[in-house]
Amino acid sequence: MNPTSPDAYLVLQSSGRRYGLEQGQSWAIGRGDGCAVMLDNRSVSRLHALIQRRETGDFSLVDLGSRNGSFVNSRRVSVPVVLNDQDHLVFGDQELAFHQPVRGAGGAQAGDTGRNAPTTALHMHKLATIVVVDIRDFTPLARTVPEGLLSQTIGTWFLRTGRIALGLGSWAQKYIGDAVMAVWVHDRVPDLAADIVKALRAVSEIAEDTAEISQTLPLPGPLRIGAGINTGPAILSGADYTAIGDTVNAAFRLEAATKTLGANVALGPRTAAELGLESQAQFVEREVELKGYEGLSRAWAISFEDLKEYVRRQPY
Repeated sequence: MNPTSPDAYLVLQSSGRRYGLEQGQSWAIGRGDGCAVMLDNRSVSRLHALIQRRETGDFSLVDLGSRNGSFVNSRRVSVPVVLNDQDHLVFGDQELAFHQPVRGAGGAQAGDTGRNAPTTALHMHKLATIVVVDIRDFTPLARTVPEGLLSQTIGTWFLRTGRIALGLGSWAQKYIGDAVMAVWVHDRVPDLAADIVKALRAVSEIAEDTAEISQTLPLPGPLRIGAGINTGPAILSGADYTAIGDTVNAAFRLEAATKTLGANVALGPRTAAELGLESQAQFVEREVELKGYEGLSRAWAISFEDLKEYVRRQPY
């Protein structure tokens, strides 16, 4: 039996307005002009959340790093959550109800396989590799394409990016506006280099999928992305499936620095050292100014084409 219901829809509680979820695979929620579910309220971020139809026919909700958060039945969303019929959704102070009568109850968090997952809701200090991948020039794109195409584009990209990261051992993925942060936790020192190579392979595969999406969808130009990768100590939270700390901040700054470097990917010093990149010709060591950091920082820059060749030759 196909669990997909043609009657899946959202209802805005204050007005009774109905938003159908019949056509397409994803629907952006926010107050921006490109959102399929447009909520004209200042408590709602321009690109607040995303609903995705999964291959199984059910629907999941992911928060896109919104200012005031997204909630399902009073529980804050930090990883993709499968929606059930009559779930109560809140975005800022806007309340909606999700309806999919055929599916009924019994959903769970998307991607909750337990593999490489935290065992406690308390904060943990761990060695981790942080990967940040960002869509470049997303704001101009949002202003030039129809809302349905924008929702399809960002939804497809998030769905594929998350699937790749999870498949290659990422502990968690966090969706922030037009970027994804993925975390690889290093519990075993002997596996450190292999774990980092998996993170690099994820970035390479995300780049390939991004190019494929550009060719498949009628966009005005190709989607372009940049990636920052940084290894070091981080504070990980099992309750929020997130990571914080200087290692995380530097990963975001490294991604931003790829524009200055004229590269697709930038790696931090610990990542480079663990892989022994000093002898790898594809990686170019550069000094770069990272916003919020004093002085110049070192980064190892590489193109997606050279990264693909590098990971292809790795034994892991």
